[in-house]
Amino acid sequence: MAATSVGVERVDKLKTGDLHDLCDAADDAIRSGGGFGWLEPPAREVMERYWKGVLVVPERILFVGRLDGVICGSAQLVKPPRNNEAQAHAATLTTGFVAPWARGHGLARKLTLAVEAAAREEGFAVLNLDVRATQEAAITLYEHLGFRRWGTHPRYARVDGRTVAGHFYVKDLIQTEPDDTPP
Repeated sequence: MAATSVGVERVDKLKTGDLHDLCDAADDAIRSGGGFGWLEPPAREVMERYWKGVLVVPERILFVGRLDGVICGSAQLVKPPRNNEAQAHAATLTTGFVAPWARGHGLARKLTLAVEAAAREEGFAVLNLDVRATQEAAITLYEHLGFRRWGTHPRYARVDGRTVAGHFYVKDLIQTEPDDTPP
């Protein structure tokens, strides 16, 4: 049996096959409850427009995870808009997912670390993220990687007719002053 190839890369364009793989992986992630906002997969043309749109927004950097060459997950680094000088030090990790069939190979961790490294390279001091309280594996990963929960929104999302809480996390990328806030 051949070894499994696992990798993460930053992309600024997608070949047609990669776009289809990314849409398929996103559809699978949405169906399994990790839909970064979507509860049901949208029509394919909507999904394709979404990913093509991500690539043209200057404030977004897209990372994809591959398993044996097939895109099976993604994460994005979102930079603050240029007119937000007061929060120019903070970026956001968003749209992180791995398709269910590709889980268990460390891709979520690799995607998160790639976004974090890019945020550091871009000079950001803080990386923020938010996640539904029901996404326990993601929460465990983020906390293991040093993200600190700073708040919970009790009515963060509506899923299957019920209200779901969401958690907000922060990670200091450049410790410039003592952190005296409680964990």
